Order: sequence, then C-alpha cells, then structure tokens
Amino acid sequence: LMHKTLELSHNLQHPRYIGHQCCAPLPLAALNDLLGTFINNGSAIYEMGPANVAMEKRLIQWMSHLIGYDDNADGIFTHGGTIGNLTALLAARQCKTDYDVWTTGVDSTKPLSVLVSNQSHYSVQRAVSIIGLGEDAVAKIPVNGEFRMERRDLETKIQEIISHGRRPIVVVGNACSTATGTHDNLEMLADFAEEHNLWFHVDGAHGASALLSEKYKHLLKGIDRADSVVWDAHKMLMTPALATAVIFKDGSHSYESFSQKASYLFEREKSEEWYNYAHRTVECTKTMMGMKLYVCLLAYGVQPFADYITHMYDLTKEFASLIKTTSDFELAVEPESNIICFRLIKENAINSNELQKHIRKQVLRDQRFYITQTALHEEYYLRCTIINPNTTMEDLKYLLEIIREVA
Repeated sequence: LMHKTLELSHNLQHPRYIGHQCCAPLPLAALNDLLGTFINNGSAIYEMGPANVAMEKRLIQWMSHLIGYDDNADGIFTHGGTIGNLTALLAARQCKTDYDVWTTGVDSTKPLSVLVSNQSHYSVQRAVSIIGLGEDAVAKIPVNGEFRMERRDLETKIQEIISHGRRPIVVVGNACSTATGTHDNLEMLADFAEEHNLWFHVDGAHGASALLSEKYKHLLKGIDRADSVVWDAHKMLMTPALATAVIFKDGSHSYESFSQKASYLFEREKSEEWYNYAHRTVECTKTMMGMKLYVCLLAYGVQPFADYITHMYDLTKEFASLIKTTSDFELAVEPESNIICFRLIKENAINSNELQKHIRKQVLRDQRFYITQTALHEEYYLRCTIINPNTTMEDLKYLLEIIREVA
C-alpha cells in the first residue's frame, strides 16, 4: 500500500515539479513533523502541548519583527491560509463594527462589505460568506495590466458600496496573488485603509517569506502598516503543510476573533492566557505546527532560507528573460516572485485558449513535468511555481522544448 501510495502521489521532490505552491520540505522538518505526530501533543492548550506552544510564540515574535511590527504584535499558528484569512476577517469584523457581532450576530439593517482584488485567493471570498456577511458583501476590485489594484478603482468601488447602504470595513491586499504572483501596492492600500477607517489585511501566504530576502523584501513595502497578515511557512519556508501564521499588529486584536468561555480548559481572563491558543483559533485540537520550522531555523539559521527565496525568485526572472527572447512564447506579466505565467503562440491555432489547455494536459500525461494553468482576463496561460531548489535553467529550457513538441 505504501508503494502504491507513493506511485500514485505527486513527487514534489522532483526538480521538474513546478506546479502548485507546495514546497519540497526539508528532511529535518519532515523528521520533526513525524516526531510531532508520534507524541501527538495538541497545542491549542498549554497543558496539552507545552513545548510546541513556546516554540510557536517565539516564531510569531520572529515573524512579527520581520514584518516590521513592534513588541505589541501577537498571533497564532493555524492549519492553512484559508483558516488564517478567516481568523483575521473575524477579528476585523469584531473590531470595525460598533456592536458585539460575536454575541448578537450581524445586524442585517447595516450590511457590511469587504474590498478585495479580483485576483484574491478564493479563500478570502469564502471567508466573507462564512463569517455571515454573504457573497454580496464581497466588493471585487478590477486590476490593471500588471494585475494589481489601483487607487482610483478602490475609490470608485467604496463610493458605490456606500451608496448602496453598505458599510465597508476591510480591504485585503495580495502579497502575492496566487495566479500571477503579483504584489499589490501595500503602501497605497495602507493609505486608503487609513483614510476610510478600514481594517487592512494582507494575504501574504506565499509572498511574505520574501521579507527574508534583502534583494526582494522591497516587494512587501508597507506590510508593517497592515492590521493583520497571513503567512504560510509551508510555501516558501520549506516546511511540511500545514503551518500558517496569523499575525496582528495590535496583539490584543488576536483575541477578537473568538469569544467563548470554557471553564474546564481556561482559568483566567483570555487576554492573560496567551499560551492557550484556543482563545484565538478555530481549532480546539491543534497539531505541533511550530516545531518543524523552529528546529530548522535553530539548526541552519536564517540565511539558507533567505538564499533559497532569492534563488527561486532569480531563477524565475531568468526564465522570464528566456521567454521574452523567443518568438513563439509570451508572458502574461513580468514575474515578481517565483510564479510565472506564459503561453505558446501558434499562428495556425484555431483557439489559443484550447491550445494552452491541451498543452498542459499532454504535459501531465507525459509525466516529464508537472505544471498548472490559469485564466487571466479570459485568456488561458500555462503557469509554473518554481519552488524546488534543485530546479535548474536547463530544466526550464527543456520544458519549452516539450511544450513545442506536444503542441
């Protein structure tokens, strides 16, 4: 059964797996994941998993300082960016309404709205519905040719929201977007949020790790002004899934997401019990997420992680430069991260979109590479996430040859 499972599963350790945003984890991280699973200490409550609780606290402090927050910041680890975005939006809902939403529910006479890019991850829009605001509360902002929001479109949309009797409470920025790896202008969004008294949330699930890279941390300029940030260690920190940090600039806001009493678990006021993460997360039982990253940072230091991120971003830019020198390929947009979208141009193709779909399907059947696809402004592109440190430029050149072959 183990052999068959391996045979039927994706091999993320292969340098030609350049598909989804899942990393090949460090062996030491995987070993610690095994240890955490074996000792099985739930770490939402201190008395159930004291060692990991302390490690997660230290990691949150470390990540907060990288973001640019001061010592008042705080947060928790949770199982994935979807729950992370949900947790942040629950806190925003509680903080930006003038009544206790958790206790009384959403006031239907004062409908709320959340402004998001039309390139935002679906989990953000899903979270808006889960927290009781409904799909109509999602105000999608169009993007420019570089797939980022512009101030004029935000201003137009917020006036439209208000004119329809809704109250905008949150604006969400991408750092970076899932489809193209594009970063929103976080400084502009921070200014906009401040002017309109909005909660500013940054979905940095993929891109926040660039804060470790001296060369690319400028892409996150302005993230220190966000009220909350989601950051996945299982994307660009070579950590097994799942390990997502939800970090709040004002640490007290991390207690606003959930407000419940459970006397059999908690003794003091929740704000005094930072070590009982169940006050601040949807999980009552939580795996030992922090240990696998903490131990690797302890063993290797920060620099190998910074070098890895810089190398992946550099390699993606080099691949983009190669594509631009060819006559039969084109980029969707200049890549900012390690996500790149491009397509084959074939003059005699009856339908370019169907051609890209066919290429991707054939590449997967061939099993020499794993790539994905995405639709941008109703045009289909091949999409790669170059995330394996063993992927080389020769691999990427070979990919273009294969695409020509199967087309």
